[in-house]
Amino acid sequence: MPPSVREVRAAIMAWFRREARDLPWRTTRDPYRIWLSEVILQQTRVDQGLPYYERFLEAFPTVEDLAEASEDEVLKRWEGLGYYTRARNLHRAARVVAAQHGGRLPQSAELLQLLPGIGKYTAGAIASIAFGERAPVVDGNVKRVLTRLYDMDAPIGETETERDLWRLAGALVPSRHPGDFNQGIMELGARVCTPKTPDCAGCPVTSCCLSRARGTQAERPVRRPKRTVPHQEMVVAVIAREGQYLIGRRPARGLLGGLWEFPGGKVAPGESHGQALERVCREELGIAVEVRGLVASVRHAYTHLKVTLNVYRCDIIKGAPQPTTHSELRWAAPAAFEDYAFPKANHKFLNLL
Repeated sequence: MPPSVREVRAAIMAWFRREARDLPWRTTRDPYRIWLSEVILQQTRVDQGLPYYERFLEAFPTVEDLAEASEDEVLKRWEGLGYYTRARNLHRAARVVAAQHGGRLPQSAELLQLLPGIGKYTAGAIASIAFGERAPVVDGNVKRVLTRLYDMDAPIGETETERDLWRLAGALVPSRHPGDFNQGIMELGARVCTPKTPDCAGCPVTSCCLSRARGTQAERPVRRPKRTVPHQEMVVAVIAREGQYLIGRRPARGLLGGLWEFPGGKVAPGESHGQALERVCREELGIAVEVRGLVASVRHAYTHLKVTLNVYRCDIIKGAPQPTTHSELRWAAPAAFEDYAFPKANHKFLNLL
C-alpha cells in the first residue's frame, strides 16, 4: 500500500523543524539569496559552497550589484566552484531582473523559468521558499527519498520516471509552508537517506517506506549503467615575454566559457608533444614556436572527461599572437594572475611560473 501523503508530509515537516541545519539562506526570505544558494548547491556540497556563498554576497549583496558587475568579476568570485555556466547564467539573469523587473525576481515558478539558467527545480525552490508557492522540487536527494519511499524500480533519468517523480513530489508538497517541506525532503536525502548506508533507524518516514519494508534500500534508486569516461592527452604552451605570460580568454559559450587559460590543445594520434604544441600555436595563435622544457604534467577530471595537461615553456620564433580561437589575448605578470579567473586545471601549475 502506498505511503500516506498526510503522514509523510507531517513526519518530514516535524523532522525538519527539529533537525534543520543552521544555514544563512534559511534565516532570510530574500529571493536573491535563496536563488544564489540554490545555484551554488546544484553541483556542490554545503560545506564546500558556504564560503563561496558568503564571499559572493560580500562582493554582490543585491541583484543590482550583480547586474552591474563585469563578467570577469563574477567569474573570479566563482573561481574554484566549477560548472561556470552557472555563474554566467546567474549574471545574465541578474541583468534581466534589474532591467525588466525593477530588481525584483518574479514570484511564480512559471515566470522564474523564463530567466536564463533557472530550470524547473530552481524555480520551484525559489518560489516555494521565498514566496510560499505550492511548487515541488526534485533534485538528486529528493529522487533518492522518493524512489525508496515508493520502492520505484524504474531507472531514474528516463522520461517516464522523471515525470512520475515530479508528480509524486507535487502531491506531497503542502499548500502551507511548502518551502519548509521542500527543504525538509532535500535535507532528509542529504543527511539521512544517503546513497550508501542510509540511516533508516533515524528516518522520520521509515514506518511508511516501502523499500525499508521490502529490504530494497540499497537497490534504489535504479540507475542506468555509467558510461566510461574518456581520457584526453593535452599540451599547454607557457610563452613568456619580459616577465609576462601569454593567456587567452575562452569564448563565452562552451566548456569553461569566459575563463582565462594558457594556450593549448589536444594531442592528435601519432603526434609528439612537441609537434602538437607547434601545430596548436600555429592554428590558435598564428605563431611559430620552439618548444623548450617541460614545466609540469598534471591530471584533471571533469564529469565527462579526464585530461592530462603537459605544460611546456615555448619561445616565439615567428609571428605575433592573434586571438584565433580565444576571444581575447593578454600578457599578464604572475603577480596579476589573481585578477583572472582560471580553470582549476591551470591552477595546478600556476605556482611553478
